Order: sequence, then structure tokens, then C-alpha cells
Amino acid sequence: MTNEDLRTSADTVLARLVGDTTGAARLREDQWRAIEALVAHHRRALVVQRTGWGKSAVYFVATALLRERGSGPTVIVSPLLALMRNQVEAAARAGIHARTINSANTEEWDTVQEEVAAGTVDVLLVSPERLNNPDFRDNVLPKLAAATGLLVVDEAHCISDWGHDFRPDYRRLRTMLADLPPDVPVLATTATANARVTADVAEQLGTGETSKEALVLRGPLERESLSLGVLQLPDAAHRLAWLADHLGELPGSGIIYTLTVAAAEEVTAFLRHRGHVVASYTGKTENADRQQAEEDLLANRVKALVATSALGMGFDKPDLGFVVHLGSPSSPIAYYQQVGRAGRGVEHAEVLLLPGREDEAIWKYFASLAFPSEDQVRRTLDVLAASDRPVSLPALEPQVDLRRSRLETMLKVLDVDGAVHRVRGGWTATGRPWAYDAERYAWVARQREAEQQAMRDYATTAGCRMEFLRRQLDDEGAAPCGRCDNCAGPRFTAAVSATALDASRGELGRPGVELEPRRMWPTGMPAVGVDLKGRIPAGEQAATGRALGRLSDIGWGNRLRPLLAPNAPDGPVPDDVADAVVTVLADWARGPGGWAPGATDATARPVGVVTLASRTRPKLIQSLGERIAAIGRMPLLGAVEYRDTEADTRLPRTNSAQRLRALDGALTVPPALATALASAGGPVLLVDDLSDTGWTLAVAARLLRRAGAKDVLPLVLAVQG
Repeated sequence: MTNEDLRTSADTVLARLVGDTTGAARLREDQWRAIEALVAHHRRALVVQRTGWGKSAVYFVATALLRERGSGPTVIVSPLLALMRNQVEAAARAGIHARTINSANTEEWDTVQEEVAAGTVDVLLVSPERLNNPDFRDNVLPKLAAATGLLVVDEAHCISDWGHDFRPDYRRLRTMLADLPPDVPVLATTATANARVTADVAEQLGTGETSKEALVLRGPLERESLSLGVLQLPDAAHRLAWLADHLGELPGSGIIYTLTVAAAEEVTAFLRHRGHVVASYTGKTENADRQQAEEDLLANRVKALVATSALGMGFDKPDLGFVVHLGSPSSPIAYYQQVGRAGRGVEHAEVLLLPGREDEAIWKYFASLAFPSEDQVRRTLDVLAASDRPVSLPALEPQVDLRRSRLETMLKVLDVDGAVHRVRGGWTATGRPWAYDAERYAWVARQREAEQQAMRDYATTAGCRMEFLRRQLDDEGAAPCGRCDNCAGPRFTAAVSATALDASRGELGRPGVELEPRRMWPTGMPAVGVDLKGRIPAGEQAATGRALGRLSDIGWGNRLRPLLAPNAPDGPVPDDVADAVVTVLADWARGPGGWAPGATDATARPVGVVTLASRTRPKLIQSLGERIAAIGRMPLLGAVEYRDTEADTRLPRTNSAQRLRALDGALTVPPALATALASAGGPVLLVDDLSDTGWTLAVAARLLRRAGAKDVLPLVLAVQG
């Protein structure tokens, strides 16, 4: 077949893909160059192009042409379920049969693998996490690599730990690339890679620009349809009120991004109360609810999805009319990626950033999740090396002071580096030499700090905002856009109505969240000398408690974060905080599980208050306990104390098992308190400042109940998360 014939066939497939019945559809020149390289020359290519450019058209058209020539199925490594669902539907339009293997369809895996083996699947989409699942890696991946006709790595910037969205599972692609037959073409695509990330991805994929076998196609990142703007509003209440007043003025339907799950839920509830049809979309949203939310947005049945970065990549709605950020992402590259969801198939879309004063605290929290210290890594390797069998994550937690998610990410990096290996049942050490690349990790940390500064600069710049973002992505053609609020003037005012502002202040000022008690001991405690396992006996559990607010929310979180910051001065509880705690108690007493007359499933009224001793905030906790006791006309019975008066300043807080291990034997109920509990004869309120893992409250409640308390009702100022 000549190149001219191949081009004609490619345009015909494109027409089917986009639903063009006139035959006028034509590939962009760089789309054609990539397809020609893949199909005619079986080369490897890296395509860095803006969202909406048509990267998916490249691999679907290439797939159709390769399948016509007898090639095996295309394997697409894709990071998000939303992206997978969009791509399956797009493939069907081009007559391409696509299937997926991901965490949401485990019941279909065997059927899908049988269809692949039978040759009836044209495209198989797999999540990067599958690549290092032991069964998939050992039993499915080798056969898949041998049969693959085209390998596609979507959102390829995730490969690079120089970038904002590194995912170690993507590094497993090295193994698959090494196992591919030499003539199998490979395509990597992304819209969000600066020059450094592009070079790193190209190197890892074997597609460096200096290679004779490689093709790197990088285009301009201008988005002519987007009108960027920033609104500086005084506080969270004004930002919520602005959304309530102006959401209906934004074109079409869109996405409202928040930085945390708590904020997404708060915003969704408030906007619904104000009459807007919106839905929440976060990492905690059930798969079925996520899919329904996506469908509702695609069909314009909702005005907006209020989403975290769980909807950050790949959601394909060409007519998405706006993207609003309630809070600033920490990276301009991440921001460009998210706003790129809008305006892909319409002439005009609004993009607004509403930064908040809580943004910096949230950035700091996520920065704390960077690659662990060398001591922590070495400790993990030592534990694995000392075991004669695979060690699971729950079994590692009591021995390594890292939260499970961070521990798992670290192990995945070590796996790619060859220091550990994931097998059925857990992880093993390989014994291979491994060096801690402190210089690289420090560079990445400095890069994150530079990205945060860039977002501060973006919010305050007097220059073109689109040009600013393009320069952050090393786009050499960056120039003023003529459309943003700095180029063309603001399109929205900061004005909010008194009604909406009063409502938002009421919503954000409403205190109180439920505090679920711990009911099961962490796995693996006996292995580290703590004889606790299984379910906590009902007679030793705490009841469901209450917190004034979450540190991650945009209401009480903004008030509590500075009060409970590690370097905050200790002092009596502020009056506004004490008053809010009284409101929480009143609502608790009247609600389910409360103790006021008429409360449903009511427990007995508390007969006293117990505090938790603290070296860091003793005045705060003591004064809070005294205020509650005085207002509730209950005695302050005493405090659960630490045997070592400095112990609570040294206790780790990173994961449940480590926290419980450190707490074992550390707390005590003094004799005077035990006597008071025995004579009080009823439930007690247990007062503390902050609940992080929840184990301090659980251990204290166990001791109190063993000492005679009929029930323990935890009450804290804030809950982490």
C-alpha cells in the first residue's frame, strides 16, 4: 500500500470515529505523521499536544489500520476509569471493539482475557496498577506482550517523577517494553509535560529525540477557546456565595474543582441547598455513583460536578463550558491539565480560579507525602530481608512508621528499582544493591516548591495568564492570548448577594462532624509484641463521637488549622470555639444516639467529663474540659494520663499500627479518676484536641471502660482529613 492509500484509509477511519458522514474529516499533519510512523514503519513515538488536539484519534486510527494488516490487539495503559469509559465508547464509533481490565470490573477479567486470546478484542485498556499485580504480571502480561500489535501509554507524564503527577505503577512499563517484540510500535501521549518531563519520558520509553528509531511530536499548547481569570475573594464564605450567585451565568455545564474530599462534599451540599443541580465526584465516591455522575454531566443533567483531582485526567466532554477551581492546585502543570477539560468542542469556555487561604496548608500536607527518608526505606528493606516469606502491607505497618498509602507507593518505587518484588501474599526483598538517590529526591522537592511559587505568581500576575501557563510548560510559542482577564478585562465581578453570603456563612459556620470509633485492632500487632487482634470487644469500644470540624474543610478547618498547628502557642480555648463546641453538644444530644428527651436510639446522659493529658496543648484541653463541664453542669472527673509525661510528644502518628504500638502501655487511668468513674455510674465525655489515627481515643476509651465507665463519648476539636 502506498503512503497515499494509507492516508486515505486513515482519513476514512477518522470520519467513522468522529461521526462524519460527509467525508470531509482530515487528520492533522502531526496526527498523520504519528500514524504513519506507527503503521508504516513500526516506530516508537511520543506525542505532546494540548487537550482536545486529538491524541486518541492517533491510536484508534492506527489500531484500525494495524488490525486490517493482521496485527494483534492494541494495549492502552490508561490511568482513570472515566478515561477508559470514554475511550471504549469512542472506539465503538470507529468499529473498534474495546474492552477494559481495571478495579471496577474484576468479575469480567476472565471473560475479557478469553476474548483477547480468541482475537475478538481490538483494544484492551488496562490500568497501570494491573501491570504489577502478581497474577496479571506473571500470567497475563507475558502473553499480552507477545501478542500486542501496538502499545499505547496514555497520560505518559505519569511515568516521570520529575513531574507533578508521578505514578510508580507506570514505571512497570519498562518491563513490558523490554518484553515486546522489536517490531511492535509504541505510542506515548500527554498534554502536560514540560521539557524536562518530556525528555525523561522519552528516555524511559526508548524514544529519545536523538534516536534514529524515534519520533517526538510536540505542538503548541495554546487553547483558543479558553478565557482564563482569577477572582480574589475575602474568604471561603464569599467564594461559596459567589458560586451560588453566579453558577447559573457560566456557559453550559462544567466542573468545580476542590482540593479535598471534605471541601467537595461541603460545596456540593451548599449548592444543592441553593437550588443548583450538582453532584460530588471524589476518590471516595463509589464506582457506580461515579459512572452515574459522569453520565449526568455528559448529558447536561447537572450544571456541574464538584470534583477533586479524581476527575483530573481524560474525562472527555467536548462541550464542557467551564472549569472553576475553588482553591488553587499546587502546580501550574496540574492546573493546565484540569482546565484543559473545558472548551474542547466549543468556541468559548470560562476558566476561573478562586484561591483560598487554606490552599497553602493543603499543599504542605501533600508535600509531606513525598518519598520517605533513607532510614525509613532501609528499615522496610531490613524487615523484608529478615522474613522467610512474603510480607503484606498490614503486616509491615507495625514495623515501619509510614501510612499505608505512602508505604505502598514507596514499595512500588523500590520494585521498579529492583530492590523488592511483589508476589502473591505481599512483598519480598530481592537482595540486590540499592542506592538512595537523595540528590534526585531533593531536586524533586525543590521542583515542587518552585511549582507552588508559580501558582502564587499565576494568581497575582498582571500579564497574560495563558502565556504564563504555556511558559511553565516550556511552550516556545507562548504569546499573549488576548482573551484572559488581564488581556481583555475581567468578565466577572467579585460581588455577592447578602442572601447568599448569609447562607454560606451559616453553612460553613455549622459545626460538628461524626467521629467513627475504631472497632478492629490493626493486623500484625502480635508480631511486634502487642497482644491485640481481631475485633475490639463491644464493652471496650468508644461510642460514635463528635468533632467540631475537619482540618481539611473550608469552614471550621480554616479556624482550627492555626489553632492546632504544631508551632501554635498553647492557651485557653477561644470563646468562639467553645461556643461552637456547645452547639455540637446540643445537636448531638438531640440527634440519633443523643441523650436529650426525644433523641432517637438515645444513650444515657453523660455523668462527667474526662480529658486526655497533653504536653503540647495542656491549657487548651484543660480549659475545654472545664468549659464543657461547667456548661453541662457535670463534674470534671480527671484526665487519662501518660505514664511517661513526655511520651505523647514522641508518639508516631503516621499509621495505625505504629501509633497503637507506641500507645501500648503508655496511657493510664489514675486511681482518683478510677474512683470517680466507679461512683459516677454512667457514660463520660472524653475530650481531646485532635483525632488523627483515632487510636489515642480508642485506647483511652478502653481503659476508661475497664475502669468502670458505662460508655465513652469522644469529643474533639478537629479530625484530620
